Amino acid sequence: MTTIRIEPLTATAFAPYGDVLTPKSAADRMINAGRCERHHALATVERHGGEAIISIFRSEPVSLPYTCELLERHPLGSQAFMPMGQGDWLSVVAPDVDGQPGAPLAFLVPSGVGVNLRAGVWHGVLTPLDHPADFLVVDREGEGVNLQEVTIDPVTFTR
Repeated sequence: MTTIRIEPLTATAFAPYGDVLTPKSAADRMINAGRCERHHALATVERHGGEAIISIFRSEPVSLPYTCELLERHPLGSQAFMPMGQGDWLSVVAPDVDGQPGAPLAFLVPSGVGVNLRAGVWHGVLTPLDHPADFLVVDREGEGVNLQEVTIDPVTFTR
């Protein structure tokens, strides 16, 4: 079994896989009579002919060290995950190597921060740490096969 150290989440390190969803250092503009900051267009919903949908996923927690044995991807659309409560979570991703996942890595996503995975990016299942969590999910629904799952040799992620 391979053990891999979890990386801190930065926009630069995560860029090959998608976007980090967190407010910018300064709002794009003020709205609602100056009472609300708008941090505009943090990511794009890729939907390749389908519809953009909004769902809530409720996930059981994992503890560290965490062993990952399943990766999936959605070739026809992006998938954004935004936690609805407090608590850190992991985003496990892997590069594509000739249609199969390459070596996975994990990012520690801080409380209140989300990610938008690009279409076709291999990723692990939701992994809130230490307590169940709800996530607001924006992804694609429509014609075509938009889910591929692959079991992998176990990989353990640790701090």
